[in-house]
Amino acid sequence: MASIAEFRLPTGEFCLTETVSITDASFELLQIVAYDSACVLPFVRATGDERTLDGLDELLAADPTVETVERVAAMEDSRLYHVEWADSIETTVHLLLEEGATILEAATVDEQWQLRSLFPDRDSLSRTYECCEERGLSVTVDRIYDLTDVRHQQFGLTTQQHETMLAALEHGYYDVPREASLTDLAEELDVSHQALSERLRRGHGNLVKHALGANGSDETEVSLPANQEEPVATSED
Repeated sequence: MASIAEFRLPTGEFCLTETVSITDASFELLQIVAYDSACVLPFVRATGDERTLDGLDELLAADPTVETVERVAAMEDSRLYHVEWADSIETTVHLLLEEGATILEAATVDEQWQLRSLFPDRDSLSRTYECCEERGLSVTVDRIYDLTDVRHQQFGLTTQQHETMLAALEHGYYDVPREASLTDLAEELDVSHQALSERLRRGHGNLVKHALGANGSDETEVSLPANQEEPVATSED
């Protein structure tokens, strides 16, 4: 089954090594898939204020990881560049792609490149990670999840929360008036009333935080295995 990996690379081991360290601009690689064998990751978007973007053309041209650079568009808070990379960067990118992977996202955060890549299966991901280690790349893997989990993972929902909220929708729990009570839904899902209430509250909280961009508490929601029950509340609302 296809899998997605989210991982990090130090900027010193990837691209724009000097530029990232001396500017406050943020960078994102666009048109991630190679459009011919000699050119990969050809477009870079730089984002920042006017002061930050002023002089960025010269910084990019002087970066040791850049072979050639051309500005193709300029907006109030961003610039779009077409870049041809030095050989060392081409080699690193091909290493990341040679197992049939596709880089879906790549952007700078705190002087690191954060990448999200789609792999044909877990074996191809493992082989890529091993090759990176052999080449001395400091890859830090943050998350790995199956492609089928992407939709609810995007909203911060655990597998149980996703399945429970779908069941609640299908049984009319969210209808006005309600077609099913919390007790009815608990019986249908064969869980306790208390566990179901807690699961829905957590799911609703995660959904709102991710959909509206709210931070809420600092608590990190951890995805649980499909057969593991979530913590049960000690009291009802």
